[in-house]
Amino acid sequence: MRFSEKWLREWVNPALSTDELVAQITMAGLEVDSVEPVAGEFSGVVVAEIISTERHPDAAKLQVCLVNAGDAEPLQIVCGASNARAGIKIPCAKIGAVLPGDFKIKRAKLRGVESFGMLCAAQELGLEESSDGLMELPETAPIGRSIESYLALDDKAIDVDLTPNRGDCLGIAGLAREIGVLNRCDVTPVICRPVKQTINDTFKVEVAAAQQCPRYVGRVVQGVDLIKPTPVWMVERLRRSGIRSIDAVVDVTNYVLLELGQPMHAFDLHQLKGGIHVRMANEGEQLTLLDGQTITLASDVLVIADQERPLAMAGVMGGIGSGVGKSTRSIFLESAFFDPIAIAGKARRYGLHTDSSHRFERGVDFELQRHAIERATALLLDIVGGDAGPLIEVMSAENIPHLHSIQLRRDRINRILGCDIPDNDIEDILGRLGMDMVSTTNGWHIVPPSYRFDIRLEVDLIEELGRVYGYDNLPTSMPILDAFSPPREESLIPVSQLKTVLVDRGYQEVITYSFVDKKYIELLTPQQHSVALANPISADMSEMRTTLWAGLLKTASYNINRQQPRLKLFERGLNFLQEETGLQQKDYLAGLLYGGESDESWFGKARPVDFYDAKGDVEALLALTGGEHVYRFESGAHPALHPGQTAVIKRGDEVVGFLGALHPSVQKSLDLPQKAFLYELALGEIRGRSLPQFKELSKYPEVRRDFAVIVDEKISAQSILKNVREMAGDLLTGLVLFDVYQGDNLEAGKKSIAFGITLQDPNRTLQDEDINPLVERVVSRLKELFNVTLRE
Repeated sequence: MRFSEKWLREWVNPALSTDELVAQITMAGLEVDSVEPVAGEFSGVVVAEIISTERHPDAAKLQVCLVNAGDAEPLQIVCGASNARAGIKIPCAKIGAVLPGDFKIKRAKLRGVESFGMLCAAQELGLEESSDGLMELPETAPIGRSIESYLALDDKAIDVDLTPNRGDCLGIAGLAREIGVLNRCDVTPVICRPVKQTINDTFKVEVAAAQQCPRYVGRVVQGVDLIKPTPVWMVERLRRSGIRSIDAVVDVTNYVLLELGQPMHAFDLHQLKGGIHVRMANEGEQLTLLDGQTITLASDVLVIADQERPLAMAGVMGGIGSGVGKSTRSIFLESAFFDPIAIAGKARRYGLHTDSSHRFERGVDFELQRHAIERATALLLDIVGGDAGPLIEVMSAENIPHLHSIQLRRDRINRILGCDIPDNDIEDILGRLGMDMVSTTNGWHIVPPSYRFDIRLEVDLIEELGRVYGYDNLPTSMPILDAFSPPREESLIPVSQLKTVLVDRGYQEVITYSFVDKKYIELLTPQQHSVALANPISADMSEMRTTLWAGLLKTASYNINRQQPRLKLFERGLNFLQEETGLQQKDYLAGLLYGGESDESWFGKARPVDFYDAKGDVEALLALTGGEHVYRFESGAHPALHPGQTAVIKRGDEVVGFLGALHPSVQKSLDLPQKAFLYELALGEIRGRSLPQFKELSKYPEVRRDFAVIVDEKISAQSILKNVREMAGDLLTGLVLFDVYQGDNLEAGKKSIAFGITLQDPNRTLQDEDINPLVERVVSRLKELFNVTLRE
């Protein structure tokens, strides 16, 4: 929230400099983003009046103005502003004045006509970023008075970044209350008494959505004159708070929003048909907003309507057909309390963010509406005149938030804050925060005020005490730690060890959002039902991920688009899977390879990575289990992977992961220039390892036998080795595949697989009569299962 320091100090004025005030607000949890002067640095600019104008004799777009700047004689000033005309009062920079940017005003001659000063726009004084013409001042502005003095420009605009739980400080009243508590000084709010009713005009109000709108307050004001301008003091306060002046009625509603934190809206009464109807929108109903955007409403959007059409998106923005204008003579003022849940996310859904939605989403004081409408009415009657009707209020008592009592214990305060705060300090702090207190034997019963939505528990109250009492005043002590390290399960591979293996193999770890674009879900895991977020950060982060590949591929695309030709990335994280038992969060480890197998060098260009590079990395991870032969790679299918270049990784009959090349259609959709290889492993299924056990080394020699068998090319070497391992039994100490061959000397559709087995007995030297039967069993089993023939 942006606000004027001078405005704030009218409510509460502690003996602090601007810097000290900013530091205090920040330390209290209301972080200050910026402090800026409300105008540029200038001097010598006064209030002046244009007496007469005439066209420049040699320039169609220039006028020669006769200006009364409070001197004995009028000044002749040449001006090019389109709104320069006789009778208006404007800022005038006299000769010798210095404007922002160290621009000095001197006597000049423009197209042959002398000019003794400069008539200024708001932009030229550093009051606005852009201006269409001269800054017009009220008729009552005193000629010759310094603009700095007249507009009280010795002021600072402070921008506070409030956390979502502090909606009570989204107004000068809330900020003043906070500073009054911090400095133990009194707050002087604006006195606002109920406006005297002078007419009996009312307007019918019906609230069909009482849960979403528990309180709605309205009032008819007749006979307003919108030709009358907004007072300069109000225009300046709005400007310093970042709001542009529009007309007196809109300015008053914005002013009350800034002052009290209550959003309001004003309707042109003659544009309303039959009455106000607060209801949920009809599906597909359309509304043209004040910004000109036409939106199609969903049935979960709360609207303010009349008997014929929706008038406004409740708590967000009004419609263009019912707003006030220069011809408006009767208005209907609205001040309502909307349930934060009913407003949350609706503005963002339609690409909007307004001051109103910002406050209603965080929670507005549900007892503020009558006071706000009285304040707005009083201001309107002072500025644009008119007659006020009676208050119209519709309230649903069962849907208004209830204030519950909270028990606050002295010993609990001491235990959490680590010090004893005197009772009188506690009562003073909580009293200034607006709490109702009743003393008990061991503490207090506290009822928080209606504007503090965030205080619901005892620890919330203790946090307030610590914050206001001052964190610097709390004692400092080192934490007492129990020097106990929990036992580490040796049979479980640490995740850090898995990561280290990948880092050693050239990978970089990435951490991506669990929220992904729905298109990634549809491309990578169309068979999975993802969880849609009720209130997403953005449209491209609307679903909970079902695979880590979504984040890896997005990261890869980002890097490839920035000329990174080679990538090896991995991520460990949760996937969110809908299963028969409900939503499951499962831990996975995934990797991506793209580009060259190594960096380009003088040795030559690196070959592109392939399936076996990715498979080798996965095997290195599985080798940590000490039982990598338990896992097997089988040909399989996955919607995100290339048919024929996809492996299912299994342990027994259980699937523990997938490995393969990215499907060409997915590659095209993601606009990747080259093929990428991916793998994903269920972390819980690959972390178990067999513990090493001592075994006495055999003093007897090993015996090795090599075999080359010819098999059908579709038979995997893995299946051959698996059966060899089973048939060789306990004597087997080593099994290695050392050659796979397909060539001219073999029949079409055949391949040669060569492997060596190493045998050893711990108790004796193996003889041929021990080895030959075992070898025969192995060969016989392979012939039986795979129809192999021994290669000579």
